[in-house]
Amino acid sequence: MTAEYKVHASVAVITLNNPPVNGLGLSTRRAILEGLNQANADAAVQAIVITGAGKAFSGGADIKEFGKEAALQEPNLHTVIAQVEQSAKPVVAAIHSVCMGGGLELALGCHYRIAAPGTTVALPEVKLGLLPGAGGTQRLPRAIGVEPALNMIVSGEAVKSELLAQIPGQKLFDKLSASAESLAQEALTLAQTVGERHADGNEALPLVRDLKCKHPKGDAYFGFVRNMVKGMSKNYPAPLKCVDAVEAATKRKFQDGLNVERELFINLMWTPESRALRHLFMAERATTKIADIPSDTPTRAIHKVGVIGAGTMGGGISMNFLNAGIPVTILETKQEALDRGVATIRKNYEAQVKKGKLKEDKYAQRMALLSTTLSYDDLKDCDLIIEAVFEELGVKEAVFKQLDAVAKPGAILASNTSTLDVDKIAAFTQRPQDVVGMHFFSPANVMKLLEVVRGKATAKDVMATVMQIAKKIKKTAVVSGVCDGFIGNRMIEQYSRQAGFLLDEGASPEQVDKAVERFGFAMGPFRMGDLAGNDIGWAIRKRRAVEKPGMKYSASADRLCELGRFGQKTGKGWYDYAPGKRDAIPSQEVLDMIDAHRKAMGITPRQISDEEIVQRLVFSLVNEGAQILEDGIASKSGDIDMVYLTGYGFPIYRGGPMHYASELGLINVVQAMNRFAQNPHDDAQFWKPAPLLARLAAEGKSFA
Repeated sequence: MTAEYKVHASVAVITLNNPPVNGLGLSTRRAILEGLNQANADAAVQAIVITGAGKAFSGGADIKEFGKEAALQEPNLHTVIAQVEQSAKPVVAAIHSVCMGGGLELALGCHYRIAAPGTTVALPEVKLGLLPGAGGTQRLPRAIGVEPALNMIVSGEAVKSELLAQIPGQKLFDKLSASAESLAQEALTLAQTVGERHADGNEALPLVRDLKCKHPKGDAYFGFVRNMVKGMSKNYPAPLKCVDAVEAATKRKFQDGLNVERELFINLMWTPESRALRHLFMAERATTKIADIPSDTPTRAIHKVGVIGAGTMGGGISMNFLNAGIPVTILETKQEALDRGVATIRKNYEAQVKKGKLKEDKYAQRMALLSTTLSYDDLKDCDLIIEAVFEELGVKEAVFKQLDAVAKPGAILASNTSTLDVDKIAAFTQRPQDVVGMHFFSPANVMKLLEVVRGKATAKDVMATVMQIAKKIKKTAVVSGVCDGFIGNRMIEQYSRQAGFLLDEGASPEQVDKAVERFGFAMGPFRMGDLAGNDIGWAIRKRRAVEKPGMKYSASADRLCELGRFGQKTGKGWYDYAPGKRDAIPSQEVLDMIDAHRKAMGITPRQISDEEIVQRLVFSLVNEGAQILEDGIASKSGDIDMVYLTGYGFPIYRGGPMHYASELGLINVVQAMNRFAQNPHDDAQFWKPAPLLARLAAEGKSFA
């Protein structure tokens, strides 16, 4: 059932019932119209209430219909709203909890609106690269004024009902209920009152569409807003189109404004930016779904967390749990290390307090949840223990053997390893079913991504618990199988190899970085290396030389490290850095080193286009991502995209490497890879398309 119909005395109540947020899918839209028709045909009914069951009035469009025919099938939302407006009997929207997108547009079509305090109200379509497409840009400015409405529409941010009710002259809410609990009864009372008032048909029913919509400064105001929005919305066309639609509300008749809105909406639907944002929206929700683990799998209680290591990573991991109100015990081998770690956590929180992002009492509460120890025995009551120690298998072995000896039965033992074999780590214990990888990204208290690495023995309830706790600490959790580097670092290694080959062939670090930053990356590969520490990659290449002696790398990165240029922490890496600053200054020493390296290899440098730089770097991610899917390390391409969007600075408006490749057409990607394979200074074997990529390209399909 997607909407329930009941009559209370003289009032018919239509209750949307499409969990979890009463999305306005086709069956729900049909049920609303059926209820309206039934109420209007019943002589005993004088008024109608539309409300929502559960924890929402309506969250808007049903995401299950995104991109499907049902989303536009009649009755579409325009038709439903028109029928509400044309109802012979007054329709009251009883709004509570969540009223967003199409839900708010539906409410704006009702004749009267009563809202519960604390209701979250928004038109968030801009976050999907769209604008409100069912009259939101035309009705909301009439209901609350042009400026407040435009702010809501362009930002997509939510506003509480109490704040909206305080806007002078607002017509959005006729009344706020005394409480959420009293909303239903107060809505019935309001409906009975307006039903009696309009029973004789002499008084016209009020419509938001009939309200005036003007701005006193007209063109000057919209010119100012466009300049502001243009500067803030680079690469995103929707915000400026929102301005166009709201301006149309102030200059055109209502129906003409609706036509403008509809045309702009349809055009935005076809933009690559909107397709990318909609893909992100769906992919983020899909990351929580694990094929063989039902959503109702019982989880283990996590009341206390242990963290081993008080360094940068251990401290950042600890802060995530402290922020969520979960007690943390940090273990270190020396008191000085503990003191440094706690001091860093304090410093981070104090910086937030100073900026007004954290209140003093919250800071005190979080620090009160933190305890420290030098003894493994103090971790025996922890429900989850995460190690964040040096990335070397022998070190991990020592830690997990001690954890196995002291941790209580059922405790989850997690490794923050970024590359090592989780199955080998699990084998150091007598409880491999309790061992899982939880790979946080630095800085761990800021970065959204969490790779959850599923070992061959990891229990299903452990996976379900970790995915649940990830949500509690506000991380985007992506499941990975066990392999060297998992999803993110396995792919970034190929990206970094290509960056090195580009240097060998004639590019400079600055050219490579600027090319991919113009493409939209937050940071190019060489600036990223300087930030992370070039010695980390150096250690991996040394390991590769033993494990995979035939794997080809540019030696320029090794030469850099031999010069002691490890990055920002040493004040010099691929770039030079002034003391206390992070500005990357091109280094003549590095350019001379690269030039000497080319001469030693007998390479004559050539001009390399930015287009080639971007394609080689991005397509290296795509090919390795396709192999990861083929190997079963990731279960779906959207998971790979989420890793790169939330952990590696891939441009959001391009939707992730796999989505971007699909947008280009996989056959075009394969053809470019075939060209790269002819380059004598590149790795021809790597550019052989992964079987999945080759198959999809041949069939004219996409990763999705």
